[in-house]
Amino acid sequence: MEKRILGLDPGFAILGFGAIACQSSLGRSPAQVDVLDFGVIQTPAHTEVGDRLNIIYNDLHGLLEHVQPDLVAIEKLFFYRMGNTILVAQARGIVMLVLAQHKLPFVEFTPAQVKQALTGYGNADKHEVQEAVMRELNLDKIPKPDDAADALAIALSAWFQQ
Repeated sequence: MEKRILGLDPGFAILGFGAIACQSSLGRSPAQVDVLDFGVIQTPAHTEVGDRLNIIYNDLHGLLEHVQPDLVAIEKLFFYRMGNTILVAQARGIVMLVLAQHKLPFVEFTPAQVKQALTGYGNADKHEVQEAVMRELNLDKIPKPDDAADALAIALSAWFQQ
């Protein structure tokens, strides 16, 4: 049975997404995971906050219709710079609203939980996580941009948790 998982790396300027299709293993055959799509939703700088949130709202609706996920995995808020916190929290609120409108279940992971799930080490660096994404999804190269690779890592974390 196929399960579609959409990973989201919330952001205000760039929201990363990564969608995977997972086949449960039957008997001795290993589970199979395939990439459906990945990329980013971008909002233009120097645009009003409300307009940028509206872009996230509309683009996320379109993405959900395109991917039709069974589960959404979201990275929990974690910040290095306090100045960006409120804008990202507002974008994340839009994400939560759209998920509720689509009646989609979601799970949340901290960055350390994602690193632990993919590398076995909660303090792994970004490149180690990206290499794990590439390896787990049998990709020829690390997905770009980084926000999309992060979203795929979040989606994989949800699959590993199943």
